[in-house]
Amino acid sequence: MSNVQTPLKLTHDTRIAVLYGGLSSERKVSLISGNNCYEALRRLGYHNAELIDVDHQIARTLAEKQIEVAYIALHGKFGEDGCIQGLLELMGIPYTGCRVAASALTMHKALTKSVLKDAGLPVIDSVVIKAGTVNGKPLEIGLSYPVMVKPINEGSSIGMSKVNGPEDLKEALKTAFQYADEVMIEEFVPGKSITVGVVEVDGTPKVTPILELRPTQSEWYDLEAKYTEGGTEFILPAELSPSVTEAIQQATLQAHLAAGCRGMSRIDFVVDAQNQFYILEINTIPGMTPLSDLPAQAKAMGIDYDQLVDYILQTAQTAG
Repeated sequence: MSNVQTPLKLTHDTRIAVLYGGLSSERKVSLISGNNCYEALRRLGYHNAELIDVDHQIARTLAEKQIEVAYIALHGKFGEDGCIQGLLELMGIPYTGCRVAASALTMHKALTKSVLKDAGLPVIDSVVIKAGTVNGKPLEIGLSYPVMVKPINEGSSIGMSKVNGPEDLKEALKTAFQYADEVMIEEFVPGKSITVGVVEVDGTPKVTPILELRPTQSEWYDLEAKYTEGGTEFILPAELSPSVTEAIQQATLQAHLAAGCRGMSRIDFVVDAQNQFYILEINTIPGMTPLSDLPAQAKAMGIDYDQLVDYILQTAQTAG
């Protein structure tokens, strides 16, 4: 079996496992992403590619099937947070995308924000609340309402709520604590929701055009808006001035590098009425469904879906 420290020479005979499904709350999205990536790999001629639904026996399955490279199409806990990456490194199986440290960092919203802030990038004021610290007394958060309440390590807006006043905060925290032991409360900044991708092409990270996301039935880009057909209007490229566009794309690349990402990422922003922008989070395994952002952004820069999948696959060839 290949060792992760040895550069991989991919051929159409390479035994590729598309790891999908998994154990997180984003399982359903991952099943769609993984199936799409698998079909693209088969179209690209990788006839030994196969789908593997990740469960607690994944190490045994990978060994029994003599998998040579893992294409990670998992979202959320155990797939996007460094867990599967660490296992693959222990097994000596090359894999796509970010390494362990960057995966773990970017999955933790508050740690990501700290790294971005240290890099001089704009982030929104926030506080972290730990489970068990909320009692019957009024909760003083030191932030201006409205606020967003977010589980510290969930994606796809799962467990998130917008809170307009302190009277509704505890209920939102109760919801968020169902998904994590820590919750981040962040001031709500009204404005345009935008996202920018980074795709590694021949070893060089390329920033995609900016995609603006306009929810059609909700106030903010929530779970329903993300995965309901017609729930969001996609503006690509985003309606921003050339100077703001350039500044955001530069910040995207800077954030990608500051977090130690590789292979690909998708970075979410909000842009207020004064064209001040703030980074919300970094996604290291963006969705690859028909409604997902990164494939649309890649297409806008001349990279079709199959090419995008192949570029991501090539990142498994780089050791370290």
